[in-house]
Amino acid sequence: MNRQSFFARRTTLRLATALGAATLLGASFAPVLAQGKYPSSAVKLVVPFGPATGPDILGRTIGQKLSDQWGQPVVVENKNGASSAIGTQFVTASAADGQTLLVTANTLVLNKALRPGAAYDPVKDLQPVAPLAIGRLSLVAHPSLGVKTVQQLIALAKSKPGEINYASPGNGTPHHLAMELFVQGTGAMLTHIPYSSTPAAVKDVLGGEVKLMFLPIHVAQAQVKAGKLLMLASGGKQRAEATPDVPSVAEASGVKDFDADIWYGMYAPAGTPPAVVAQLNREVNALLTSPELKAVFAQQGMSTLPGTPQDLANLTRNDLARWVKVVQAAGIKAD
Repeated sequence: MNRQSFFARRTTLRLATALGAATLLGASFAPVLAQGKYPSSAVKLVVPFGPATGPDILGRTIGQKLSDQWGQPVVVENKNGASSAIGTQFVTASAADGQTLLVTANTLVLNKALRPGAAYDPVKDLQPVAPLAIGRLSLVAHPSLGVKTVQQLIALAKSKPGEINYASPGNGTPHHLAMELFVQGTGAMLTHIPYSSTPAAVKDVLGGEVKLMFLPIHVAQAQVKAGKLLMLASGGKQRAEATPDVPSVAEASGVKDFDADIWYGMYAPAGTPPAVVAQLNREVNALLTSPELKAVFAQQGMSTLPGTPQDLANLTRNDLARWVKVVQAAGIKAD
């Protein structure tokens, strides 16, 4: 029996039990249904990043649609800081009633991989609700580096170990760890130059002071079209829908399991009732399959990712294990 069937069966059994009790007491079953309606009040949707970020756009888009369906406010709160840990901890400490939800990125597991002593455990302290989307990264290079393919980059880096530098928005960010995954998979020796933000990093890559970077495809495309950067590869296992003529890193490098895409998901505090999780999953998946939301996500370089709570649970667990290995092998320390 799959997870959704299990949830549905358990919910049915609970309702049947409630019906039997109500009948014995001579009461109507209607109040039982009314009391169990979800949501019963405003829902708080926590985004552990700042405004206009990928998770924020996802949260506000989905939150508005759910609010329209429920007739209840969905209030998006940005609780940014500590590489998403502040907002995440707020949700793990909230009541497990479905009234507080989290929309986040795979920074959830990256942060834990970098900080084993973090105050939250993404596997134990959160209840997966639904995967939401995949954001595509791309490997870009400044033209002055003189390479046009991934294989040329690998060969150059091996001939000049440590001399080629790459930028990221900071230590432990998805952009940083994507390049570390590339280094470990290909043997190319590159030097990391961390910045305080994506705009600051992009500025120096555009100026040629730093030669390489992983960037979201929708951010990179404008610079590539302007001739300021070259896109060597997309960061997932397969070619990105937005750049079908550009090979993936896995395809171009021969590192078949290379996958540096950013994923996004919705979570609730651990212990949230299965019936609530099942309802949320069903309603969120219906939104993710709508042409309207697909178009909105595509504008941000994302593809919708409908799935079950178990799909997100597996993604969380497996990605945490994968990035722990990358972080340990690279000796990366949190800032």
